[in-house]
Amino acid sequence: MVTKADTFRALHRGRLPDDPLVLPGPWDAASARALADAGFPALAVPSAGVAASLGHADGETPPEEMFAAVARIARAVDVPVSADVEDGYGLPPKELVERLLEAGAVGCNLEDSDGGVLKDAHAHADWLAEVRSAAADQLFVNARIDTFLRGESDPARAMERAALYVAAGADCVYPIGAPVAVLPLLRSGIRAPVNVLARIDEGPSPAELGELGATRVTFGPGLQRRATAAVAEIAARMR
Repeated sequence: MVTKADTFRALHRGRLPDDPLVLPGPWDAASARALADAGFPALAVPSAGVAASLGHADGETPPEEMFAAVARIARAVDVPVSADVEDGYGLPPKELVERLLEAGAVGCNLEDSDGGVLKDAHAHADWLAEVRSAAADQLFVNARIDTFLRGESDPARAMERAALYVAAGADCVYPIGAPVAVLPLLRSGIRAPVNVLARIDEGPSPAELGELGATRVTFGPGLQRRATAAVAEIAARMR
């Protein structure tokens, strides 16, 4: 039997350079339905978008609320749903995996910094290995690499972490904030699919990012912020 996790994993394979997997980010059930109806084959829930929709600052959503939001989104659509669950909320790997699966997620983003500080890469790799062991093949693990966000501009540092995380069982790595100019170097040095962050209607298109090395493209809270801006514009006209 082919599961949604199997389907999601297969979407990352055999991508042509100009055809990366594009995963828009819903923040609630209504936005998820709209994106699925538009034909996207899978969705990637952004923690910052969910936080804003629930009235929290980014990084301050209680885990119970985040998992509940992911569950509402996963119930609303038939396509696979991956979820950004920050650094795992301090949960033991087994419990983290159980809660993601209970929510209906088939994938997750897990970041390697806490409070703005990079975690020890070897310790984080060991933790990712525990997550992979607990999840087996039921979750697609996207290991976010925060070096560029935390002021470490040398691509070699990101590639070192990527190697550790892939060896630990990560299915994909996400060097968030990597400059476009270094994407070909990262692609050549990373032995796994590479997730790249795109901006809505700004910078390189998803196809262009694919040609530079992206296996998959996500947008973080970009759609939620654009939708909020649209509501503000409508409200201004109504007044």
